Amino acid sequence: MTSTHHPHPLRLPAFRLLFLGRTISTLGDAVVPAALAIAVTRATGSSSALALVLGCAMVPRLLLLPLGGVVGDRVDPRLVALVTDLVRAAAQIAVGIELLGGRPSLAAVAVAEAVGGIASAFAMPTASPLVAAAVDGPQRMRANALLASAVNGARLGGPALAGVLVLTAGPGWAFLLDGTSFLVSAALLTRLKVSHTPAERRSLRADLVRGWSEVRSRDWYWTSLIGHAVWNGAAAVLLTLGPLIASRRMGGEGVWIAMTQAAAFGVLAGSLLAGRFRPRRPLLVSTLGLALYALPLVALAVTAPAPVTVASYALAMTGLGFLNPVWQTVVQQEFPPQVLARVTSYDWLLSLAAAPLGYTLAPLAADAWGSTGPLLVTAALVALACGGAAFVPGVRRVGRATDAHGLTEGPTDDRADDRADDLTVSRHSLEKGPGAAGPEVTGVSSTAEEATVGAARRDPTIRT
Repeated sequence: MTSTHHPHPLRLPAFRLLFLGRTISTLGDAVVPAALAIAVTRATGSSSALALVLGCAMVPRLLLLPLGGVVGDRVDPRLVALVTDLVRAAAQIAVGIELLGGRPSLAAVAVAEAVGGIASAFAMPTASPLVAAAVDGPQRMRANALLASAVNGARLGGPALAGVLVLTAGPGWAFLLDGTSFLVSAALLTRLKVSHTPAERRSLRADLVRGWSEVRSRDWYWTSLIGHAVWNGAAAVLLTLGPLIASRRMGGEGVWIAMTQAAAFGVLAGSLLAGRFRPRRPLLVSTLGLALYALPLVALAVTAPAPVTVASYALAMTGLGFLNPVWQTVVQQEFPPQVLARVTSYDWLLSLAAAPLGYTLAPLAADAWGSTGPLLVTAALVALACGGAAFVPGVRRVGRATDAHGLTEGPTDDRADDRADDLTVSRHSLEKGPGAAGPEVTGVSSTAEEATVGAARRDPTIRT
């Protein structure tokens, strides 16, 4: 009899190094947002200055993500990740030293954050190829769930650590901690040994076109990217309008604090659930889970009771936490390794670009029509973009579980399965959802791009 036992991902040396490096660097990153906001406002007293610094990090990241995907496919992603960790370590340490000097220069901080943003554009597309190279197909779901839970746990504790550092030692030490975490991650990457099959060398334009053609050729992927982008834009709307509604109509600022805490725990719970719960159609179930984000948007729009709003937000973010590791696993298994960084970069690009749009449009729409209308429209868009995935044949089919240990063993051919899937649509439409035949639950004890915007990809991250 052939054994189907696979070693736990943390028993694999390559994945163990990735796991430690990602967790440590995420904890370092989690202390920076609060420290940066306090440092810049202390130095300048201006919210515009903070927006400038944040823009210096975001704009080059968005512009260079597709190029980062090309480099990640052409060059060993381990080397790319190592170099970018060193660059980001230097940038964060430089900011820390600047802040500790007592008279920080806004220009110096902005330049350092821009350098960090450029490095992250090349680092982000390497994450998925490294996991795919370190862990075999049957164990990738468990590995991604482990990474997600560790990363979400680090993000949960990061703000508290930031508060301690900022209030006791100053914001500069938070940046030094982040820089040190990148150095530790880089040191771990020097010991990492994974195989890499470089993509065929072509012109930059040809590589970009090849990556985009891989995206367009899979209905489940490009339709999901639309859902991820809408989700991130909706999250920005909620984060813009939600605090004021909670404090003025729902009982005070404590309601918003409760919502953010519930969201953080929801993401962590979802990633833990992803390590144990294996539905027959994982991509369909996880994508429909994203549609749950319509619930807190509606709750805020109609000023639902505070407990209902908090619970709906926690449930919605649980859906996000469940999606991230499932999505990463499906993508790693359905795309050839030679294009994985490029297709991942397009996912990140659409997800990250949608958030600033939400931040910009939400206050304008609320000033013109009040907050109720924009929130309800946003809820409808989320439900349509994410819930509509149920009608995409590839979403129903891709990632279908074939054994108790993981998702499908390898890529599926969309065209080869179209006719068979069409014949089963009418039968499945009579069942009670994708899990009507009974989801698979493993006995795995797992601990699973942010607890709010950006986690959907996706990192993402919310990656969506």
